[in-house]
Amino acid sequence: MEIFIQLLLAALLGGFIGLEREYKKKEAGLRTYSLVALGACFFVIVAFESFNVFKNEAAVDFDPTRIIGQIAVGIGFLGAGLIIFRGFHVEGLTTAAGLWVTAAVGVAVGAKLYLPSVFVALLAVIVLAGLRFAEEKFFRK
Repeated sequence: MEIFIQLLLAALLGGFIGLEREYKKKEAGLRTYSLVALGACFFVIVAFESFNVFKNEAAVDFDPTRIIGQIAVGIGFLGAGLIIFRGFHVEGLTTAAGLWVTAAVGVAVGAKLYLPSVFVALLAVIVLAGLRFAEEKFFRK
């Protein structure tokens, strides 16, 4: 039952982060962020559950933490595809960074780090929404 709650929490936290992107009418929004967190969470759950199955097998060398590194790399490729350089203007960098953080939230939920996951999701929304307001008010013409 806990696995289902983990998956639900990951999808909800990812969606929570994606709400700001959706509000700003970005291509990657609520669904994309939910899926990234959900996928990262499920990969971690599968890795740790697989480790539990094979941990007593002498001939099997299995390290579930390698999956976490591969998630970071995979999301890096996804994020790289979002970044566009037009003239002297870069687009998609914040979305890519947001997806990267969202994957980390999913990983943390999969690793049963619930409170830090919620805190990071909240902090990500504050950074995306709150700092955007500060940028527009103080730094942009």
